[in-house]
Amino acid sequence: MSILFPSLHFRYMAKMYIKNLLSILFGLSFAFAAIDYFQHVQQLNVATNYKILYIFYMWQEALGLLYPLAIVFALIMTKLSLVKSNTMGALHAFGYNKKRLLLPLFAVGSLTYAIFLYLHITEFSYAKDKAAFLLKNELGAYKVNDLFFKYNDTFVYINNLDPINKKIEDITIFKVEGFKVHYTINAPYATFDGEKWTAHDATLKTHIYEENELKRYTVEKKKRIETLEGYKPKIIESLYEGKALNIIDAYTTWQLLTKQNLSSSKIRSTLYDKIIIPLFAMAMLLILFFKLPFHARMMNMGGVIALSLAATFVTWGVLFGLSQMAASGVMIPELTAIVPIILLWAYAIHVYISDEKSLA
Repeated sequence: MSILFPSLHFRYMAKMYIKNLLSILFGLSFAFAAIDYFQHVQQLNVATNYKILYIFYMWQEALGLLYPLAIVFALIMTKLSLVKSNTMGALHAFGYNKKRLLLPLFAVGSLTYAIFLYLHITEFSYAKDKAAFLLKNELGAYKVNDLFFKYNDTFVYINNLDPINKKIEDITIFKVEGFKVHYTINAPYATFDGEKWTAHDATLKTHIYEENELKRYTVEKKKRIETLEGYKPKIIESLYEGKALNIIDAYTTWQLLTKQNLSSSKIRSTLYDKIIIPLFAMAMLLILFFKLPFHARMMNMGGVIALSLAATFVTWGVLFGLSQMAASGVMIPELTAIVPIILLWAYAIHVYISDEKSLA
């Protein structure tokens, strides 16, 4: 068997798993989007085409949220279907061991994870924010007002940030040491060039102290002053308005906050939610594949389904709860995301090794 020409059993099981995966994923996500729409339909004071767009954005949000569950549920459905039809037993009788039978399901699950990991690098991550704009009827006129934050050894005040047009209206930068303001920079507007912001027609006011008392100040006009290097409009908006970030912007924000000696717990939690937490689905796929019965005569269908779904929901619920604790700053993100996933994967590998040894 090769990657380009997989075996017959690989194609058969992969095809069945993909069919179940897509059915579950689209079913859950469409239900999520429909329920959300009917909950907010009274607030959507927009044209019909924008209502359809709202449903589409919420469907995208649901896809990103629910795909780990779909990976596990599709495994449960596929495995039980194969067992019930005695296909699993027949394949086993023909000499296919559990490792070979697992491979097509694990390959498709891994590919699904990789696809959504890529999507979270794109605008896909901002679907919920776009839906929120429609809900607030902020079509093309969205601005963030009154932002105040630290940048290097200065403080920055932004009157209006336009993330869509990448423009700031009225920006003031303060250089403060102790109780002394050393200088202020004020500009009517600033633009973003992809790497940094440039304040145009700026006024630089330098405060001069003598014996710790402000005696006078000088005023200079500057045509251009470069500042806020690396602070993309979306990053500023997310940091101070709680908006979503894709993986690349979240990582960039993490680096910026670390450089500024500021807390990055919330950003790290966001990053782990997109990269680390979904890996629980692959671990559960391994565990359930080996733990679910391989023969129909050994199986109570209702009990098996109930226990499998319960185990999945409990695991997902615990991880979600820990993630919320990390986002609120109660616990460090590494303790709530990385450690539980490592423990779950350690158990999954233990199940894989022990069951494979006992197979023969």
